[in-house]
Amino acid sequence: MGGSSCFLCLGARKEVIPPPPRADPHSRGSVAATATAARTFTFDELAEATRNFRDGFRIVREASLYKGYLRSVSQEFLARVLTLSSLRHPNVVNLVGFCTDGNRGILVHEYMPLGSLQNHLHDRSPGKALLDWNTRMNIAAGVAKGLEYLHHQGVVYRKPMSSSDILLGDGYHPKLSQYGLAELHQLGAEEIKSFTRSTNIAPEMLATGRVTTKSNVYSFGGVLLELITGRTPFDPAQAAAEDRNLVMWATRVMKDRSQLRWMADPALQDQYPSMGLQEALEVASMCIHQRPAMRSPIGAVVAALSRLAACDDPPPESSHHAAPR
Repeated sequence: MGGSSCFLCLGARKEVIPPPPRADPHSRGSVAATATAARTFTFDELAEATRNFRDGFRIVREASLYKGYLRSVSQEFLARVLTLSSLRHPNVVNLVGFCTDGNRGILVHEYMPLGSLQNHLHDRSPGKALLDWNTRMNIAAGVAKGLEYLHHQGVVYRKPMSSSDILLGDGYHPKLSQYGLAELHQLGAEEIKSFTRSTNIAPEMLATGRVTTKSNVYSFGGVLLELITGRTPFDPAQAAAEDRNLVMWATRVMKDRSQLRWMADPALQDQYPSMGLQEALEVASMCIHQRPAMRSPIGAVVAALSRLAACDDPPPESSHHAAPR
């Protein structure tokens, strides 16, 4: 018989996380606590701490499972939690704890006060500061470093990366989220289809459903293009069908170097270094090659973006007006 259960990631405010529950020798949670240093929570504790999952506590993934499936994967779940709890990097969101009450599997991550990159690029509310060029390059370099760390730890980012997966802390410090438990979540055809409109999905993933370090680099390149251009991965408002997909549009425009200046986010109002723009676009082009083998290693991407982030070049003195896009 089919049932519904959730695997969720929550952004949790550190100051309202409840104290660790007392060990119950008969509970699944106490067994889990012996397997990992991550804190164990009951569902009721999380619901109370997050005001029933409101006020900025995000549910970012839900998967349908068959009744009884959680019991069969509980050891795999706990093994995965052990792996995730050992990951520590300045650009990777830390796992605070987890819950396996009933038919639920919940991961609790640290709270990131500035929300997601998507909120700052595409859903900017009135009064929210615009991300300037240097901040964008620092975010890009930080995300690349986080991805490089995950790859070195043998963790492949198991979904197409998007700006909503990049969370920002104080000073716009970026951290990657949603990087775990993919083995317990099979991507279906409809979900992959949805990724084509909301993320930067590598072409080979559309064909095979397999995610690799090379497809990670491709989707990161798409996020870098979002930072450079201010455009979403898919823009249905574009008149030409071939211009609706960000990577396809960028690939076409980048063939003509005289057009590169038109690719900068108009919201920047020309406040960016011309050479920095060209170099950032070159890095993006290294990531989004159609052939996976031709994409740049993530280490080379980190090196290039770190140099860009370290440059505090002044914007050009003469302004140029952005062409309609």
